[in-house]
Amino acid sequence: MGSIASAALAITMIAAMLLLIFGFRLAMRPDDRLRGLLMIACGIIFIGNVLIWTL
Repeated sequence: MGSIASAALAITMIAAMLLLIFGFRLAMRPDDRLRGLLMIACGIIFIGNVLIWTL
């Protein structure tokens, strides 16, 4: 795998972790629960995509 592809996967994993962390923080608030759950779903999808590309 080339260096650009490795960097793209690393950036995607960083983005996924940030989405999960801040998604959980937003999901704890009653007024932003839906937005937080959507962020968590997006983070899980990012992680799944990275797993597919690395296998």
